[in-house]
Amino acid sequence: MITFIVSIILLIVAYFTYGKFIDKLFGPNNEKSTPAYAKQDGVDYVPMNKHKNAMIQLLNIAGTGPIFGPIMGALFGPVAFLWIVLGSIFAGAVHDYLTGMISIRNKGAHIPELAGRFLGKASRHIVNAFSLLLLILVGTVFVTTPASLIDILLDEKIAFSIILGSIFLYFFLSTILPIDKIIGRIYPVLGAILLFGTIAIGISLLFSDYKIPELHLTNMHPDNLPVIPLLFFTITCGALSGFHATQSPIISRTTQKESQGRYIFYGMMIAEAIIAMIWAAAAMSLFDGQTLSGIIAEGTASAAVNEIAITLLGAVAGTIAVLGAIVLPITSGDTAFRAARSIIADYLNIGQKKVFNRLSIAIPLFVISYILTKIDFNILWRYFSWANQATAVIALWIATMYLFMKGKNYFVSMVPAIFMSYMVFVYILNAQIGFRLDLNVSFIVGAVLTVMLTFLFFKKAQTNKANQLKVDM
Repeated sequence: MITFIVSIILLIVAYFTYGKFIDKLFGPNNEKSTPAYAKQDGVDYVPMNKHKNAMIQLLNIAGTGPIFGPIMGALFGPVAFLWIVLGSIFAGAVHDYLTGMISIRNKGAHIPELAGRFLGKASRHIVNAFSLLLLILVGTVFVTTPASLIDILLDEKIAFSIILGSIFLYFFLSTILPIDKIIGRIYPVLGAILLFGTIAIGISLLFSDYKIPELHLTNMHPDNLPVIPLLFFTITCGALSGFHATQSPIISRTTQKESQGRYIFYGMMIAEAIIAMIWAAAAMSLFDGQTLSGIIAEGTASAAVNEIAITLLGAVAGTIAVLGAIVLPITSGDTAFRAARSIIADYLNIGQKKVFNRLSIAIPLFVISYILTKIDFNILWRYFSWANQATAVIALWIATMYLFMKGKNYFVSMVPAIFMSYMVFVYILNAQIGFRLDLNVSFIVGAVLTVMLTFLFFKKAQTNKANQLKVDM
């Protein structure tokens, strides 16, 4: 219990200390007009107040990750706490803040545009394809997971296809309608449900007879899977997630003042980490590794979510907590498709004021996503996890280039960029979905590739410096 309480305190303190340091390092300027005003179009560029933006950002970035990821990460034992806390403070929140703020300074640009600007024109095309792959996978995963939770909640009394279709319909409407028409209106309500359920789980756990384990570094995974690199790909949204780099630009287009950035971007990542801590602690406390592994194997993490909520809170409050878990993926799936639409529109230079233009992009996206729902969830999750963290690496290198060109302390983003680059290489070299090399060989080859990538980064940085690249538009 001490580890859990100290972890929550550290996360809160970090917002007021390291978060403030990162904010001061970037240097927000309220004299600059934000894209919400400079490019106001009534669809994507719409000024909204700080608290509404923060709640939308939290629900956008949270998804299934801070619940399903920590529950699956709990299989490794309390070492998961370490990654959630340190990863969120020094990597995830820095990643989200810098991505959002750099986007604000560059007219609300999405990550492919930023990659092309800071890392080279060729990278724009690569990152564009990569981002779209990630967003379609996210949208698909975040259709199937809430649908499975609703199916459990309703005791299979409604056909699964109807549940799936209803979620797809909501996603479609929220993708094509102006951001303030659906998302801006219902997110505060959905956010309240999420926060109530999560806080209730946390308080109930603290005062229950279940024992929250203390920190130790022993690998407790029942299948003895390696902590490194798998932990960093199991717990993503609760610590560091490239998906967030696709979401922060959505809110960069609705932010009123740059000084609101620390609260909206850094602060909401810390809030997400607290959510992840609560669910990871609950999973470790209620189940041993074998039991939890069996529950996940039988019905993904949805079954574990339902059992945790009902056990700790009872039928009524537990149902509200499950509704909070349903809210998360739904409120990330909708903006995943919205971000995909925006990225394609920016890439092809298609204006989004006309409904027809939005429909011409959105319909093919949903057709592809529906086809992907026929693929096994666990397979989708493996590909999503790698694509997710690879995108985080790209975003961190973009942030590092920005700070380097501004003559500021770029180590705050470069250190996590190098670390996660190494993990991304090791994972894909060793994984069944990758090259299937021996883990020890993967560590060596991954180190060589990471050194090469870092060298190429500084070579590009020197070229940008020689060409006097202008980093703020």
